[in-house]
Amino acid sequence: MPKAVPSDQTEFLTDPPSTEPATHTVLSSLRERILTGQIAPGARLRAEALATEMNVSRTPIRSALAVLSAEGVVQYSVNRGYTVRSVTIGDILASVEVRAALEGTAARLSVEHGWEPSELELLVDCAAKGRAIVDAGLWSEQIEAEWYGLNWIFHRAINIAARNPVLRNAMRMTILAPVTGDVIRTSPVVAAQVPQRLRQIPTTTPEHIQRSQADHEAIVKAIRADEPFEAERLMTAHVMATKARVHALATLR
Repeated sequence: MPKAVPSDQTEFLTDPPSTEPATHTVLSSLRERILTGQIAPGARLRAEALATEMNVSRTPIRSALAVLSAEGVVQYSVNRGYTVRSVTIGDILASVEVRAALEGTAARLSVEHGWEPSELELLVDCAAKGRAIVDAGLWSEQIEAEWYGLNWIFHRAINIAARNPVLRNAMRMTILAPVTGDVIRTSPVVAAQVPQRLRQIPTTTPEHIQRSQADHEAIVKAIRADEPFEAERLMTAHVMATKARVHALATLR
């Protein structure tokens, strides 16, 4: 099994913090808990209670809730304060479609701006490690987590290489489901619509992972060949494949 990418190779993937460290930590934690269903849709988010639970002051809690509201993950009303937004599978499909356009644009811009050698090396390394996982032919929860970790780095590296912070900010507005795992299981909204038999983790590499891995390699090839519009086309189709898969599985009964 290939080793994970060393952290010193991925430092450039992190945006300069736009919030205080405490707010950033609270924001990341709350976002993950909401997207994975640990905090249920419709739940009220009281700053005082969350501050006590997370052992922080109310200031970073309020700042994080304001960011989540701007992202569309929570909603605010004068009477109820902040509540977790009830997301539908239609919302998730729509967000994936928008993300496909944004990620396609990022792929094109990354080629037009040009890649730093170290950044391109990381991208190629991610694709190679993903290929090693796929070719091993085995699958489990742990292997899936490793592949999706590489998947996150792959996409993030391209988004950073686009050198467009406005695009990255727009991308955050499309994250209505976890992106570090199979949305069929990690998103409670999607999982509720997919028969349990289709949510089981197989023992061999799933077909959709094999296709995604091949997509990654084709995208790398287009980037290295300095073909911006081909990279855009491939990335857009790659992300749209997720929408097609979710829609297909969610309509089976």
